[in-house]
Amino acid sequence: MKEQYEFQELEIKWQKRWEDEKIFKVSETPGKKEFYCLEMLPYPSGRIHMGHVRNYSIGDAMARFKMMQGYNVLHPMGWDALGMPAENAAIKHKTHPKSWTLNNIDHMRKQIKRLGFGYDWSREVTTCLPEYYRWNQWFFLKLLERGLAYRGRRAVNWCKSCQTVLANEQVEDGGCWRCGRSVTKREFNQWFLKITHYAEELLQELDHLQSWPERVITMQQNWIGRSEGSSVSFQVEGLDKKIDIFTTRIDTIFGSTFLVMAAEHPDLKVISRGLPAEQRVQEFVTQQLRKSLVDRFSEEVEKVGVFTGRYAINPFNGERIPIWVANFVLMEYGTGAVMSVPAHDQRDFDFAKKYGMEIRQVIRPESEDQIDIPMKRAFIEDGILINSGSFSGLRSDEARGKMTRYAKENGFGNFEVSYRLKDWGISRQRYWGTPIPVIYCQDCGIVPVPENELPVILPDQVVIEGYGSSPLERAPGFLNVKCPKCEKAAKRETDTMDTFIDSSWYFYRYCDPLNQNAPFSRDVADYWFPIDLYIGGIEHATMHLIYCRFFAKFMRDIGLIRYGEPVQKLFTQGMVIRFGQKMSKSKGNEVTPDEMIERYGADTTRLFSLFASPPERDLEWSDQGVEGSFRFLSRVWRLLYKFEKRLKDVNIDFSGIEAGDNALKLRRKTHQTIFKVTGDIDRRMHFNTAIAAIMELVNELYLFYEREGFSMVELMAIKESLQAISLLLVPFAPHFAEEMRESLGGKGLANGQSWPVADERLLEEESVLIVIQVNGKLRGKIVAPRGSSAEYVFTRAQEDDRIRLFLAGKSIVKKIYIPDKLFNIVVR
Repeated sequence: MKEQYEFQELEIKWQKRWEDEKIFKVSETPGKKEFYCLEMLPYPSGRIHMGHVRNYSIGDAMARFKMMQGYNVLHPMGWDALGMPAENAAIKHKTHPKSWTLNNIDHMRKQIKRLGFGYDWSREVTTCLPEYYRWNQWFFLKLLERGLAYRGRRAVNWCKSCQTVLANEQVEDGGCWRCGRSVTKREFNQWFLKITHYAEELLQELDHLQSWPERVITMQQNWIGRSEGSSVSFQVEGLDKKIDIFTTRIDTIFGSTFLVMAAEHPDLKVISRGLPAEQRVQEFVTQQLRKSLVDRFSEEVEKVGVFTGRYAINPFNGERIPIWVANFVLMEYGTGAVMSVPAHDQRDFDFAKKYGMEIRQVIRPESEDQIDIPMKRAFIEDGILINSGSFSGLRSDEARGKMTRYAKENGFGNFEVSYRLKDWGISRQRYWGTPIPVIYCQDCGIVPVPENELPVILPDQVVIEGYGSSPLERAPGFLNVKCPKCEKAAKRETDTMDTFIDSSWYFYRYCDPLNQNAPFSRDVADYWFPIDLYIGGIEHATMHLIYCRFFAKFMRDIGLIRYGEPVQKLFTQGMVIRFGQKMSKSKGNEVTPDEMIERYGADTTRLFSLFASPPERDLEWSDQGVEGSFRFLSRVWRLLYKFEKRLKDVNIDFSGIEAGDNALKLRRKTHQTIFKVTGDIDRRMHFNTAIAAIMELVNELYLFYEREGFSMVELMAIKESLQAISLLLVPFAPHFAEEMRESLGGKGLANGQSWPVADERLLEEESVLIVIQVNGKLRGKIVAPRGSSAEYVFTRAQEDDRIRLFLAGKSIVKKIYIPDKLFNIVVR
């Protein structure tokens, strides 16, 4: 071997060997335990960043570890290749989104391969290719058949910058999840997927996801937002129309002194039509819909509204209450209308104070006999009903049941469960997405594209301007078709699907990527699923990770898969931080993987990303840390160079040999390291502590580095230790590990070997520290051989000068010995 650690040459050598021998290519092997290891697929932006490197290093470490443990490991890679950024980039660079995307994929694939990640590239999936997105269209048709895809008009989230609709989950702090600009509301005809059909199951199944981070579980619970309460219908005075509300506090309904509707409520125009306030209402609505969700719903924003001029009838007491439109009610929550009870809701209290409306207390504290008049703030707790007709005197919890039953019996209400989760709006007014497979016929209405005509392919010749309606509207060859039913002239749908459709089921396609007759085979999917380990960022908790669970439940119900939950264990890694901020090109704090590979090599880059921090926490970038990882590998290389020739003819056989002190100490440290590294990876995914343990073993080996003369048993112990290190390093620095194993005379690839198993007889230390007490107080410590008898420990204790002082002139009453830990001498 060469004296210097020449990482570039070494890494390319082993990557070629892996590729030639196809060691990561797998097939379904019945009877062999399987392990599906997956990182969330990247968007092909043109380059990978250190966040990618960290994510993929975690997955690759686990995949290689499980392979060595004898598992049949599926570890694939693909590309989330559709979406708005490609379209925007195409406009900016005057190129086609398809060319831009595929060129980026080629570049990123080379980067990933240069890092040596062990993917089965034969299963690569690219979502922008027709052979993939045809199945998006197939799923849409199946959802449509079952009433789970529908078209409706609704005020939806609109990003003016991106000129597209966004799902609720794609609005982050009032801004677009892609560009960050403010999101407003616009009314469109849109396609929706009825994710609410599975709302209860999506919520309940969270209790069974024992290997998901608690933070993600909580975020999904909050996003689904289940509330138990009551629905109540308020008749609109003078119109044949009712306004439905949902409330968790029907016990306060006698205190409702006004009703408030959201600016985007579909009935608002009808309610204010022809009234003096109609223009004021419309101006208010227009003003509100221009604002972002944060600007409208933030606690800091002033609550404002307009009286519509219309009244509703409270069905419990027959009172006329004014109907308002205000900025603190949104269609996203409940029904888009609320009964306002200012005495028992602080927001309503403030609004009523501002606009001079009645505040009527109908709940009093149980411990109070007098009602405070006037009220200084809303009383929001449960209590005793007052001013509530025949329900007065009831406790709140009792009243809620009785009042809801009364509403149900009289036909204006019922028990209700409400969800914050809304149906998934999937229509996007963009080109670079999956065409929605429906046709609009003047005679036949909405007609699904026949399955045998899939895929509906995106046309290459389009004019993409980046604003206004979908570019597909300006592609006559795509737009104009014959109706599949009547064969008259018709038009295709020009909206494309939300790109989260692509990522909702891609991991099933990895199982069977060449299937031309179905999205995938049921038998193949049942072999690999559920995913044993899924690695990705916390930012996907309420988007991708809800959508893919919805898709799994739908696929189960149509018989495609067995399990309704796709992921058994979810792991959310931390970000890469530099100078206190997330590493990114825009912040000027980026370090690229290419730089690291050129300067230090792939193994150092990977090793640092796993060693610098526990994987679930943020990693603070450190140039010194990278240097330290490189120095560590160089130290191991120097050991290898020193001992390579001496160990070539050494056969390890400790049977019948009594190891000397140095050899036994090294053997003990070697097997303790194997035990610790195995546990840290398998049970905790604590790669940082596993690598630290290997570093400690290397330090132990360096005690032999300066010496020249060695006994045969010491050489055997050194070779055993170096061989163990060559295997323990496979998950972290696989190229280096392969070279190390080959230098030690190993046959075959290191990644093809069995994971080392610790000899339990060598896990315990030879000597132990025993605490000596006199009358329960610490008086000294002694070192003794493990398993020493009480008599031996007592004799050694008496030999200690300090302990002997506390025994002098005393009578020994009792001796208490906890083997290998404590010896207490009771005296008087």
